[in-house]
Amino acid sequence: MWDDSKNIIKVLKDNGIVVMPTDTLYGILGKALNASVVNRIYSTRKRNPEKPCIVLIGDISKLEKFSISLSEKQKITIKEYWPGPVSIVLDCEDEKLEYLHRGTKTLAFRLPAQIDLQELLKETGPLVAPSANLEGLPPSENISEAKKYFGDSVDLYVDGGAIKGRASKVIKLNKDGSVDILRN
Repeated sequence: MWDDSKNIIKVLKDNGIVVMPTDTLYGILGKALNASVVNRIYSTRKRNPEKPCIVLIGDISKLEKFSISLSEKQKITIKEYWPGPVSIVLDCEDEKLEYLHRGTKTLAFRLPAQIDLQELLKETGPLVAPSANLEGLPPSENISEAKKYFGDSVDLYVDGGAIKGRASKVIKLNKDGSVDILRN
């Protein structure tokens, strides 16, 4: 795990926001089940307010926190993609989560394959994790690029070296277990 994982967990549990490596790119992370944290990330990133963020989860059971129960066919299909760098869009009708789904009534989730990231998520709970960049600009490939974007508006930066990853594949997982590819 990271050298300062205790500090990362503390900052996130205290409703802070952290720029750190994810399983794909540097992300700007914060507690998904805290509307003010999510809204702070939108403001910091200058993110389009109509565009939902991807939520990282430590295990599949965390979907229940978002009022999502998978059909038997979805449970079978999801195992083909998780854990891994695939974000799966699921229906989320819960009005209390509008601050997350932004009126789309869907949310995208990812269960990372990295054990250390799964362990972090088990400690912190689900985290929103858009890429670490301002809307419309390229994702940060290192911490100095992220600092140019966000400066002091982030509570903690975690340096994972240079990351030239790519955004996750995004699929829509329908109730019947069928899949629509939204971003390859």
